Amino acid sequence: MSLNNLRPPKGATHARTRVGRGPGSGHGKTAGRGEKGAQSRSGFSYKRGFEGGQMPLHRRLPKRGFTNPFRVEYAVVNLDTLAEVFDAGSDVTPDVLRERGLVRDARALIKVLGRGEFAKKLTVRAHKFSGAAAEKIAAAGGVAEVIAG
Repeated sequence: MSLNNLRPPKGATHARTRVGRGPGSGHGKTAGRGEKGAQSRSGFSYKRGFEGGQMPLHRRLPKRGFTNPFRVEYAVVNLDTLAEVFDAGSDVTPDVLRERGLVRDARALIKVLGRGEFAKKLTVRAHKFSGAAAEKIAAAGGVAEVIAG
């Protein structure tokens, strides 16, 4: 046996059906395309989203609103969570928040919100602070430091 003798097993391959080659082939005249209509013509192609004349999905659904492509999304961390997780005097940075599992997204910008009681002196570095959060951190003797995102 050598490369020039290799053949697929018997019955594994089939001859291609040659349509439009006369009545004896069983696929003559209209060549399996039916009678009239767009699909019987050469060069026909469906438009994208065409559903056979039924109103296509992209036209059936209502279009509403506007999505701002420049919107900036922030991962949110609340002060009560920071008070639970960190000891007084510790340094809170985005990397530390990710390590402790308070923020999941590795690239997210972080915003600190002022929910809950807060009485620990922390140095908090984040991309954004709510007004209440900055006030509570300052009142507890801590530092709210805005970092560039």
